[in-house]
Amino acid sequence: MSAVPFPSDEKPLDVLIVGAGLSGIGTACWLQTECPDKQYAILEARDTIGGTWDLFRYPGIRSDSDMHTLGYVFKPWSKPKAIADGESIRQYIEETAREYGVTQHIHFGYKVVAAAWSSEQACWTLEAEHRATGDRHTVRARFLCMCSGYYSYEEAYRPTFAGENDFEGLIVLPQFWPKDLDYTGKRVVVVGSGATAVTLVPAMASSAAHVTMLQRSPTYIVALPSQDTVAQGLRRLLPERMAYGLTRWKNLTLSMLTFRIARGLPAFTRQRIVRMAAEQLGPDYAVDTHFRPRYNPWDQRLCVVPDGDLFQAIREGKASVVTDEIDQFTPTGLKLRSGEELPADVVVLATGLTIKLLGGMQLTVDGQVCQANQLMMYKGMMLSDVPNFAIAFGYTNASWTLKTDLTAGYVCRLLRYMDQHNHAIAVPRREADVQPQPLLNFTSGYVQRAGSVLPQQGSRRPWQVYQNYLQDMLTIRFGRINDGVMQFGPAGGLP
Repeated sequence: MSAVPFPSDEKPLDVLIVGAGLSGIGTACWLQTECPDKQYAILEARDTIGGTWDLFRYPGIRSDSDMHTLGYVFKPWSKPKAIADGESIRQYIEETAREYGVTQHIHFGYKVVAAAWSSEQACWTLEAEHRATGDRHTVRARFLCMCSGYYSYEEAYRPTFAGENDFEGLIVLPQFWPKDLDYTGKRVVVVGSGATAVTLVPAMASSAAHVTMLQRSPTYIVALPSQDTVAQGLRRLLPERMAYGLTRWKNLTLSMLTFRIARGLPAFTRQRIVRMAAEQLGPDYAVDTHFRPRYNPWDQRLCVVPDGDLFQAIREGKASVVTDEIDQFTPTGLKLRSGEELPADVVVLATGLTIKLLGGMQLTVDGQVCQANQLMMYKGMMLSDVPNFAIAFGYTNASWTLKTDLTAGYVCRLLRYMDQHNHAIAVPRREADVQPQPLLNFTSGYVQRAGSVLPQQGSRRPWQVYQNYLQDMLTIRFGRINDGVMQFGPAGGLP
């Protein structure tokens, strides 16, 4: 991408967006449409648009949500595959940025290292470091939108194992996939059973000698068609935007319904998902050993395999699943706790992410350092007692963009409300009687490891995080801005 000069700090921007991934580009498009008079800029630490969908380049990288809900509400997804590959998603984000005139507002290569709020000035001052030169720059903005995601781009979760130095093969992390890695005809072991692992296994199995997915315990895995035939039929009959909207609501309704059934009838749902795996793999396969998790459905995120590609690779003998734990590496592979040895030329550690909120930057309000884990999320998108600030944080049980679209729309509503009433400051004030609760009710390892990083949610609205699009839409898109919790005031501080 061509360089855009860094914005001057002589006059504050109306809005500064941090991150040019799916959330950041979407937020900018909302501003362009709903608040066309606002001056904004985007700071992006990397040199390209796309965020996650540009960073991850491992074999088979794709969404695990359908693109009719992962796509923006204002930009129809028009490609045949609803469960899309990473490159197609990156192109979609880039195309959206061009169409809405967002690209010219992006300043690449700038990592925000600190953001300081001044109530006296009703303004944020951000310090950004140019990653290539190390030069520091400052920029001021009246409102700050954090769209930098929730995990570290520089560090994956990487457990260590005994004997790694003895291993004569190659150890690879999906987040930092080597461009020149040739695994043709090689024995591959993928350690993990989450979305990354179930994507890698069938993709690598097409050319590797054999791929083994080594898991400590099973994950719920569901096969879904990669193409949405209803969506294709609607596109033939209706205008594109109408067809997209109807497909979107069809998929939303189905996902909310299946989630409610899963949480309300966990035993039934568990049996159904395991039975579906058995139907894919045949009566002689040890489904209970490898595909029956110990936890209830949606205690962790379900994994989707498009067109059952993982099951197909197993049926064809190109891939296999082993449920066991690593005892140590050996020169030629892995020795397991059971005593079994897995031969390997390449070991892929698909062991998860490292949670990192706000891109790791330091946040201060009137000179006081803010610790995210001491703050409470307001409507799942703002932080308690942090003025003029919003954070894009998507759903764990549905498509990420569903929530970030709502958040961006709310920010536009809030900015217009502040203009209409001549307010310079808007801040959700934490209420003393609201009891803190964990932000995410998930047992996934990356969530459990992030207890000291993530903010809290509250025991009642508007501090609860619903993980439900319909509830959030009613609250965020149609609820009152001045709800008694959000406090407003002039520059200089609240009365």
